[in-house]
Amino acid sequence: MTEIHENLEALLSQAERVAEPQRGDLLRGLVISIDEKGLIIDLGLKRDGVIPGEDLENLPPEEANIQVGVEIAVMVVDPVDRDGNLVVSIAQARESEDWLEAHRLMAKDEIIEAVPSGFNRGGLIVPFGRLRGFVPASHLSELPRGLDEDGRSNYLHKMVGQRLPFKVIEVDPRRRRLVFSERKAIRQWRQDRKSQMIQQLSEGEIRKGVVTSLREFGAFVDIGGADGLIHISELSWKRVEDPAEILTIGQEVEAQVILLDYQANRIGLSLKRLQPNPWERAIGRLEIGQVIEGNISRLAAAGIYIQLDDGPEGLLRPPDGPGSLTPGMKVQVRVSTFEPARERLDLELVDIIHGTLQSENSDDLDKGGETQ
Repeated sequence: MTEIHENLEALLSQAERVAEPQRGDLLRGLVISIDEKGLIIDLGLKRDGVIPGEDLENLPPEEANIQVGVEIAVMVVDPVDRDGNLVVSIAQARESEDWLEAHRLMAKDEIIEAVPSGFNRGGLIVPFGRLRGFVPASHLSELPRGLDEDGRSNYLHKMVGQRLPFKVIEVDPRRRRLVFSERKAIRQWRQDRKSQMIQQLSEGEIRKGVVTSLREFGAFVDIGGADGLIHISELSWKRVEDPAEILTIGQEVEAQVILLDYQANRIGLSLKRLQPNPWERAIGRLEIGQVIEGNISRLAAAGIYIQLDDGPEGLLRPPDGPGSLTPGMKVQVRVSTFEPARERLDLELVDIIHGTLQSENSDDLDKGGETQ
């Protein structure tokens, strides 16, 4: 008898829990009555649910025409109001479907397209089903930095009405927070686009593109919806300290594909390989001990770089530092090391042609040839 009594108590407890729905519960029921005050719903509980008439006003017109006998989903708004009614909402139940869809999109890392309907100081307002999402200004990919409040408002205003890609980055139904990111959507779209394009490219082919950004290590170039990197060492046959010496953002360029890394989803490009290779041209024209003219191109920690006339750039390492040597001076140098495969050319100073130093034996030098 004790076991039967315990089972009966458990069943009664379970039935009571079902009969006492909580705020936020989703239930299904049949419409049994409609009047000017609202709808009455048979929820299969001890009490029927009541949908206030104003709740229907929150529905789109095409969804507000509900008939008796139709089964609908509702959300509990108030388990017991001041009149003892179980108040439920069809509008909030249908909103919950949008919350669930937003959760699904965020979990699957999917991109959606939507049209912003408005903006405020903080960012864009984006409709999502029956909900309104928000895009913080920090999650807009091309919002210029340093705008004043009027400039920011003008920029956001121009984005209203445009179809844009977004990713869901926050879903909080209790706080009614639905947050999107256009910047992350663009980033993922470009990665997906790059994954597709990298399968279509082949090393050695030439592509036109537009410089999208400059970094200390190189430049990114959009070659048709996918960014490739021109490493700083591939910008020019001359040594480059800053990519801005060679390129500007928005500049159109032609580049050669030199690397396709399928695993890391990277595309390597080169500008210099579309230009004559001065190292190859110097083979047979330069040799150890040869004296040749050049111009000082720049001073660096490694030494003094000399751009040879009609040749590659070499490195001069004076034992006492640069002294009076400055960029733009024309000098005469001797080849001490020449390794074209490693792009290495070491030089020794012989004479300053346009300067103050004159070598005592400069008259004995065979310009462009070996010392006598």
